[in-house]
Amino acid sequence: MNKAAPTTAGDDHAPANAPGLILMTADPIGGVWNYVLELSRGLAQYGVRIALATMGRPLSPGQRREVADEANVTLFESGYRLEWMDDPWVDVEKSGEWLLALEAELKPDLVHLNGYVHAALPWRSPCLVVAHSCVLSWWEAVRGEQAPQRLDDYRVRVSRGLAAADLVAAPSSAMLDCIRRLYLPLPDAQVVYNARGRTRFRPGMKEDFILSVGRVWDEAKNIGALVRNAYDLPWPVYVAGEINQPGGGAANVDGVNRLGFLAPESLAPWYAAAAIYVLPARYEPFGLTVLEAAQSGCALVLGDIPSLRELWDGAALFVDPDSAMDLQKQLRALCADRNRQASLREKALERSRSFTAAKMTDGYLALYQRLRGGADLSRQ
Repeated sequence: MNKAAPTTAGDDHAPANAPGLILMTADPIGGVWNYVLELSRGLAQYGVRIALATMGRPLSPGQRREVADEANVTLFESGYRLEWMDDPWVDVEKSGEWLLALEAELKPDLVHLNGYVHAALPWRSPCLVVAHSCVLSWWEAVRGEQAPQRLDDYRVRVSRGLAAADLVAAPSSAMLDCIRRLYLPLPDAQVVYNARGRTRFRPGMKEDFILSVGRVWDEAKNIGALVRNAYDLPWPVYVAGEINQPGGGAANVDGVNRLGFLAPESLAPWYAAAAIYVLPARYEPFGLTVLEAAQSGCALVLGDIPSLRELWDGAALFVDPDSAMDLQKQLRALCADRNRQASLREKALERSRSFTAAKMTDGYLALYQRLRGGADLSRQ
């Protein structure tokens, strides 16, 4: 039960020659949004400016306020469909043209893509791809089978992007292993663990309730398994996150206390008060909500999958994500065991200190330094 290793790139100190301007892509739909803002805050102390190009859907008013709070971030917003969405390729081509036009106008020191396909564009700047998740690994984990033939075009385009990138990184070794297995060997790819700042998420006076946070409709998060067990648990269950699916329809949340989608500052008091945090995920390449819960001193109950084992082994209670009986049994026992709760809370809080914003920032600055030092001068 070894403690998760810290960032594998840039543990010692940040490089002095930080880039002045980075063109970075993001979407406002999932955890990448919080990751981008956290990284932007860390880079600000080195004078790094971010030209943030968003796609997928319009930002919410709250997300626009978050960007406005970051003085080093300039927003360039679009609504182009993302590469993992249904029939996205016309939009992906248009968004590629838009990104190249931004690069030509802004002349960034490098491009940081939080997606794959656009790495195959004829960039003039060095290009980093960060592999946060992918459709093929999601399909294997959630559906329990190889991705269908209709996703072959996605596979080819993602492989092409990975091959064209100057450097590839991932937020966990488990995710990087998936990318190497499903697409390309990528011998030089790096792992840089995600992080959250410690000022917002802190332990509070714990109360007897269970919390889960995430996209309730997403089978990968598997929050539905907790919802279906809620009636048979001794403590009330609170769930925060979107229930409406992007393509229409909504997840069932009967039996739990629905909090809806909450901004980080609104989530923090719930984390602080929750005695137990549950995410019985089938697929979670890193899991920022788990880290937020750990920083808040929650006892963690997590899906037994490679990525979460990598990060939280020895500091969480693991359950079979496909067994409702196992989830219910473990939660009922934990609710009744105050000593075990306290032990798990202490271990989760201690482990959370491994994933610092400073380490993440230094890790990416080290990758940026490699990109700039090894950039082909013909691209300038």
